[in-house]
Amino acid sequence: MKAYTVFNVAQCDGLDEAITGIIPLDIDLRCDLPRVEAADRTISASGVRFINHPDKAFYRPADDVIAIPLMAAYNDPINWYRTAFHELGHATGAKHRLDREFDRFGTQKYAREELVAEIAAAYLCAAHNIEPTVRHADYIGSWLEVLKGDNKAIFSAASMASKASDWILDQATAAPKALAA
Repeated sequence: MKAYTVFNVAQCDGLDEAITGIIPLDIDLRCDLPRVEAADRTISASGVRFINHPDKAFYRPADDVIAIPLMAAYNDPINWYRTAFHELGHATGAKHRLDREFDRFGTQKYAREELVAEIAAAYLCAAHNIEPTVRHADYIGSWLEVLKGDNKAIFSAASMASKASDWILDQATAAPKALAA
């Protein structure tokens, strides 16, 4: 028998992309696809670490990281921003930000969090004059179905989404002041 020390790839820095399948977001920022500079600044000012993932977008609370495919992976590159803002909406729920409770897929808390993130994404897209081809209303409607018995679900989620998008936009507003200090 032999003993081996094993590390999760997510716990390692500096590994080759061929090993990890993920690359830092800054590589994507140099792509030739159309960019929305104000949205890029907002994402950057959030302070949340973004990494590229080959085929999935998600927020991982354990290490406060957002993984997202390269912009080129989207049929319409503008939808990359909708996805980034959705995941950033989730990231505002971290304890050191707005402290929302996360739960497992299929629960009412999970459905509520999905509503918050999607509504926040819609607010942030509107704030940056981004019109994604993906329809926020359809996605929101699917999660409202899970919360059918809660007449106030949409209002509660919209309120939390407003706080989330305000927090994100406040970081972007404060960023230049922090750099000047």
